[in-house]
Amino acid sequence: MKKFGYLSAVWCEHLLQNKELMRYLEESKFDALLTDPVVPCGVILAEHLSLPSVYFLRGIPCGLDFEATQCPNPASYVPRAFSQLTDRMTFLQRVKNLLFDTQNLFLCDFAFDPFSKLASEFLQREVTVLDLLRKASVWLLRLEFVLDYPRPLMPNIIPIGGVNLNCAHKELPQQIVVIGLPSLLPHYIFLHR
Repeated sequence: MKKFGYLSAVWCEHLLQNKELMRYLEESKFDALLTDPVVPCGVILAEHLSLPSVYFLRGIPCGLDFEATQCPNPASYVPRAFSQLTDRMTFLQRVKNLLFDTQNLFLCDFAFDPFSKLASEFLQREVTVLDLLRKASVWLLRLEFVLDYPRPLMPNIIPIGGVNLNCAHKELPQQIVVIGLPSLLPHYIFLHR
């Protein structure tokens, strides 16, 4: 995790220091920026370009999305990421769920601190990733109410479950093996004109 965070921050720093690319993006006069805020490079870029940002994600594992949107996140029935709990918990399970919040605080600090430093340096003012996330116009969450547990949503959170499913699929040849390694794939930033 530490290595992934470091490599993502280095990748982001190289992107933000590319003067030719930055000049092109500034001159293009885009209307909005669509990005996945789990790697907050697009979030920093949106602030630099003064663009409204639209976030497309499944959720931030440490719960920073709840905090950024000021969305209620009651430990009594909203299971925390990686807790393996359901929305129907006993008292002790609720305590366990609540304890995951302290663990998640450290996870967030650990994961997003390099990006907060990078954002402060690049934007030339003291800023945190949480400050930047709070400026989002719309959060497009890949939530599916049939599969996910119930949870409160704020008005700027739009559930778009199943958006990346393709119902019409073809069978793969037997000799092809599909292995999903999302942590090794590059993170893309989409701009809309």
